[in-house]
Amino acid sequence: MEPVTLTTPRLLLRAVGPQDTDAVYAAVQDPDIQRWTTIPSPYLPEHARGFTEQLVPDGWSEGSMFTFGVFLPTQGLAGMLGLTMRSLGTAEVGFWSAREHRGRGHITEATLAVARWAFTEMAIDRVEWRAEVGNLASRAVAERAGFAMEGTLRSGINNKGVRRDCWVGSLLPSDLGLPSAAPYLPAPSQG
Repeated sequence: MEPVTLTTPRLLLRAVGPQDTDAVYAAVQDPDIQRWTTIPSPYLPEHARGFTEQLVPDGWSEGSMFTFGVFLPTQGLAGMLGLTMRSLGTAEVGFWSAREHRGRGHITEATLAVARWAFTEMAIDRVEWRAEVGNLASRAVAERAGFAMEGTLRSGINNKGVRRDCWVGSLLPSDLGLPSAAPYLPAPSQG
C-alpha cells in the first residue's frame, strides 16, 4: 500500500522518510519517550535512520504498520503515531509527542484522524490502545479520544526485555458515529 497523507485543522499527518531522520532522532532523545515506549534506549542515530528509511516504508508496503509523523505546518514534527495490524479487523495504536508540543491536544487530534481513516478506508473495526500502567499521559490521550478503558493486562507489554502490566482500551467505529465493516453483537447487559 502507498502511504497516505491526512490533514486536520491544525495538523499534517504523513509517513516520515529520510528527510525526517534528524527531527525524529532529536525528539526521541527525551527520557520520557524512551521510558514509556518500546523504542531502543539509548536511541542512536542509526535507530532513527532504520526507522525512517526501512521500518516506516516497509510497514506501509507490507500493510502491517501505518506510521504517521504528526506535523505542525509551521513548527515541524510534533509527534509520531503508528497503527499496527494485530488481527483481521483489529489494529493497535501507539504514539508519542515531542516534549515541546505536549498538552496541546495534537496527539488526540491525530489519533482521531487516523482512527477515522482506519474505520472508513481500511475496514478496521477495532483500534486498541495499550500503555504500561502508570503512563498517565498516554492514558489521558486515549480517554480524550474516546477509548473505552477495558482493564489491566498482567504482563501485557514487553518493554526492553521486562514484562510489565498494561492498561488496554478500545475505540470502535460506533464510538465515532461510523458504521462497522462487520456486524457487531455486544454482550447482553448484566442486570
